[in-house]
Amino acid sequence: MLTFSHPWLFLLLPLPWLVRSLLPAHHERKAAVRVPFLQRLSRLAGLKPGSGVAVATRRLSQWLVLGLTWLFIVAALTRPQWLEEPVIKELPMRDLLVAVDLSGSMEAQDFTDADGNSVDRLTAVKQVLDDFFARRDGDRVGLILFGSAAFVQVPFTDDLDVVRELLDEAQIRMLGPRTMLGDAMGLAINLFERSEVDERVLIVLTDGNDTGSLVPPERAAEIARDNDVVIYTIAIGDPTSVGEQALDEKTLENIASITGGSYFHANDRGELEAIYTQLDEINPRQVETQSYRPLTDLYYWPLAAGMLLTLFYIMFLEIRLRLSKRQDESAGLQEPAN
Repeated sequence: MLTFSHPWLFLLLPLPWLVRSLLPAHHERKAAVRVPFLQRLSRLAGLKPGSGVAVATRRLSQWLVLGLTWLFIVAALTRPQWLEEPVIKELPMRDLLVAVDLSGSMEAQDFTDADGNSVDRLTAVKQVLDDFFARRDGDRVGLILFGSAAFVQVPFTDDLDVVRELLDEAQIRMLGPRTMLGDAMGLAINLFERSEVDERVLIVLTDGNDTGSLVPPERAAEIARDNDVVIYTIAIGDPTSVGEQALDEKTLENIASITGGSYFHANDRGELEAIYTQLDEINPRQVETQSYRPLTDLYYWPLAAGMLLTLFYIMFLEIRLRLSKRQDESAGLQEPAN
């Protein structure tokens, strides 16, 4: 759509006419020759002398060129712009961080894949998380992996393909055989400190219990609550297991309760998928939309048109003048021959 940044400047269009009408015409005095026999000379020549004032007149083509040039100049001054269709940009309103346990107990093959084949826990988690991340359009997502140490695999990003690819590269025991749950939560809190959005969600997925973190998980949960971080804990595997691989459901429930989140438990792939579907419902996609309409300046078009029109008219006058001179020269050369 065509629009003008300063449309009021179109009021300048009648300015030349007003100047011509209100100001006196330009005149200048020139020396003249007095001829005492002018009356007789005029009778012999059959001409009628004028009042002695020569009034310069312009051709119609000159008026047209001047008028159009002024129109183009005023049009350029109004700054014409082309207003394009609105461009809508969606800004994430939530930062979602997922912490995945890579301890040795994730090797247990008590889950199934989409085809029903027996797979280890991490493989099943990867497949379900991949579908979950694919539906996160509008969120910034981060990924933390933890075992005997915690590591930020992907800082917050809206490039979900990168998150899915780096999750797929994760391997069991790549960060050691133990489960430093509290350290992983502390690392997540530090990552959230750089977040500028109001809604911050941490999803912790583990199949064991904390085995010696510097920060106890429940203390980490209190710090997370003070930083407005909501934690959802997901436990997988057998809750009756013992030893270092025992599933500490009580601590996971306390973590979720302290931060205002929820605790879930999944014994198989079906329950794990249902948990992430429920998380979708609890935390629906939220985005803030910003729209703007791109503007393209077009002032150079009328400006160029005015310049070209003036240039072509001057060229036309020059060509006509030269042709006239040539005709006069040719006529002058033919007269002696006659």
